[in-house]
Amino acid sequence: MIRGIYGSVMSNVVVVDNGGGLIKAGIGGERDPACVVPNCTARPSSSKKWLLADQLLSPSEDLTSATLRRPMDRGHLINPDLQSSLWAHLFTNLLKINPSASSLLLTEPLFTLPSIRRAVDEIIFEDFNFRALFVADSPSLVPLYEASRRPSALLSRARCSLVVDCGFSFTHVAPVLQNFTLNYGVKRLDLGGKALTNYLKELVSYRSVNVMDESFIMDDVKEKLCFVSLDVHRDLNIARRPGKNNLFRCSYVLPDGITHMKGFVKDVDETKRYLALDENEAPSSPEEGKDYVDLQDGSDNPQHKRSTDLTNTEFSLTNERFLVPEMIFRPADLGMNQAGLAECIVRAVNSCHPHLHPVLYESIILTGGTTLFPRFSQRLEKELRPLVPIEYEVKITTQEDPILGVWRGGSLLASSPDFESMCVTKAEYEELGSARCHRRFFH
Repeated sequence: MIRGIYGSVMSNVVVVDNGGGLIKAGIGGERDPACVVPNCTARPSSSKKWLLADQLLSPSEDLTSATLRRPMDRGHLINPDLQSSLWAHLFTNLLKINPSASSLLLTEPLFTLPSIRRAVDEIIFEDFNFRALFVADSPSLVPLYEASRRPSALLSRARCSLVVDCGFSFTHVAPVLQNFTLNYGVKRLDLGGKALTNYLKELVSYRSVNVMDESFIMDDVKEKLCFVSLDVHRDLNIARRPGKNNLFRCSYVLPDGITHMKGFVKDVDETKRYLALDENEAPSSPEEGKDYVDLQDGSDNPQHKRSTDLTNTEFSLTNERFLVPEMIFRPADLGMNQAGLAECIVRAVNSCHPHLHPVLYESIILTGGTTLFPRFSQRLEKELRPLVPIEYEVKITTQEDPILGVWRGGSLLASSPDFESMCVTKAEYEELGSARCHRRFFH
């Protein structure tokens, strides 16, 4: 089945989805990448050695208060030398490929500056000596994989879709027509996984324990405990309840560096209690919530009022669990002068020809790790439906694996018969230079 989708395997094409948070890398034609590793280097507080990529995933490494360095910031390459060293480790130790005998399919963020493109081309052709290069923006690869999964779907027949890419550094809403991103319709929201983690750090540090230096730990907390609220006012009232009546309260245990090197959720079943909420329950007023708390405070068992361990080896979360993802939908509530995700989608669609509007609204594809929050697509549809003309249908598809969706599209493209003819060869780069070569990619 997988071979039928991806065709013959071209083992000489390396596919690298170079994200701000994770690098997904493997051989073109395969269904899944060979490795998914952090795109950063870190030095533990107890060591002088810098750890690269996959070394950070070792269960024996204590990354508490680790010093972190990333080659990408806000979606742009700011440290080419560090990126080159990470790629060298990737190609030599993880993929074990010979670049001079291989072609490379590399993703780059939308609207990458020419100076950054020149630096990347120099690394690819002059440092690693790759035989050929193809550069693609992430949104253009997403519909490729979705069309292969659902050949009879509208996005396959119309070859038109709206890709919502919620990544590490930013969120892009990009109309894609016949596998080309319509740049004039792209809208950007300067919020991604990194900003959400930083907001969670601030909330926990203010209320419980200072975790401002704990990027890896708070990433784990965000991924395991946060979810999207379908009714914020109702959930805020529930979060004020004491003891077991608070369906959102759960605890996260910090690593102690002796018995466990990684943090973990204290009670996994406790984290799922919010799923029992009736989605149609009418939101209670703030006054009702206050009366309920006042009534319970006198009779509730004191041990239920605060379950946080005073030794600071653990902390509890309540409303933080849904207030953090809320940033994506209501950035203005945090003082950011930006539209929410639903408004960005409407603006992106309105930037395109009116004939495309119904198709775009019916072919919305969610990709990127930030879309993995539970109830993300339901909330987005709830926000979007009132903003869309009634005669248009709204259909939102979440990818099978939003983190790997772009890479799988790239793998599919790399296994196509025409791929080599689409690439820029090293000889063409040396003759024409970076700017001329990139015209071939229609960016």
